[in-house]
Amino acid sequence: MSVAMLWVVSPTSEVFNGVGFLEPARDGNRILDSFRYSSRCKNVISDGSLNKGRKKRQSFSSMNADLRYAFLGCSSLENGGRLSLTSSMVASPAGEIALTSEQKVYDVILKQAALVKRRLKPDEDLDVKPDIVLPGSLGLLSEAYDRCREVCAEYAKTFYLGTLLMTRERRTAIWAIYVWCRRTDELVDGPNASHITPMALDRWEARLEDIFRGRPFDMLDAALADTVSRFPVDIQPFRDMIEGMRMDLWKSRYKNFDELYLYCYYVAGTVGLMSVPIMGIAPESQATTESVYNNALALGLANQLTNILRDVGEDARRGRIYLPQDELAQAGLSEEDIFAGKVTDKWRVFMKKQIKRARKFFDDAENGVKELSSASRWPVWASLLLYRQILDEIEANDYNNFTRRAYVGKPKKILALPVAYAKSLVPPRSSCALLNT
Repeated sequence: MSVAMLWVVSPTSEVFNGVGFLEPARDGNRILDSFRYSSRCKNVISDGSLNKGRKKRQSFSSMNADLRYAFLGCSSLENGGRLSLTSSMVASPAGEIALTSEQKVYDVILKQAALVKRRLKPDEDLDVKPDIVLPGSLGLLSEAYDRCREVCAEYAKTFYLGTLLMTRERRTAIWAIYVWCRRTDELVDGPNASHITPMALDRWEARLEDIFRGRPFDMLDAALADTVSRFPVDIQPFRDMIEGMRMDLWKSRYKNFDELYLYCYYVAGTVGLMSVPIMGIAPESQATTESVYNNALALGLANQLTNILRDVGEDARRGRIYLPQDELAQAGLSEEDIFAGKVTDKWRVFMKKQIKRARKFFDDAENGVKELSSASRWPVWASLLLYRQILDEIEANDYNNFTRRAYVGKPKKILALPVAYAKSLVPPRSSCALLNT
């Protein structure tokens, strides 16, 4: 189970073929020297550049696999309210209070929200300074952003169309983040995934640190370096996504929902923290910054939980079970039942509860989408509406997610887009409306 993409990916069966990856010139100089597009991207194990090709598990280019890089959220939040800290702490056998995954994630949210408040005035738009011109390479940064645009347009067609409604500064920044997340996911889902080691991911994280220091390794890194220098984006969500990739190298069971929650945050929710500062909060919004991030978190969790429920059979055939082990046991189910792949009454009851949880996250997420800037709402609404329909398809398949893959057909996708656009036109709730809720 890999990263869950926020954006609506186009209905194409093609795989990422390295079009977004670049290979440095032989002299070893970095971004200030020329780069050439590589038809065979090197594995990060050897030199830090990326591989190409089909993902072992869920290709980013699959329409139904990857509507997902979504915002982060939390099911315990209602109407954009603050996380209940009481429900996020547990006592250890020694009587000590330990933070749950929910609270750990909320701490990251608080840090990002504080960064936004420091960098921006409440009513300040997210217009940013002009492109940085790199010495000796006039226009290279523009070329880097254009490359990011091409990748997004090719592999996330529906979302790409939505980004065209944004200001130039916002959409180019979102494209840069999209490409970095895609490249990161390819490390553990590409054809050479079996050769990826924790050390390789450590090198990728070191490269990330260089990006945030303004020292990009290649042209695509330069686009992200420019983005994070102009928007109040914190590095921690990027680090956490890499941590999710590390988990996929060694962890194939989750004993309870607390463990699964953290994994879903790492591989899906992190993109919300990366993206909200770019997409912006509507000037007329009365919601707190923290509440917007909380509801954004809900969409990331909802999308990733939907992926998990859709791909039970596929994951089982790879020896992986992304379902809470304690909840399986409570339902009278075992790992053997999952591997057998037989739909029983016990399985239907279990699935109904899992789907109910995912839908609750989607419900919570809607509050956050409404608070985004008007130009940013459409692609997020499209992702939410389309991805939620996958749960309906699982039910329509009589909960057979062992041998049947639930997907939303093209006609339903097309019909959802104008609905998403109409919803994007609805402004945030006024302060009076908030007082009446």
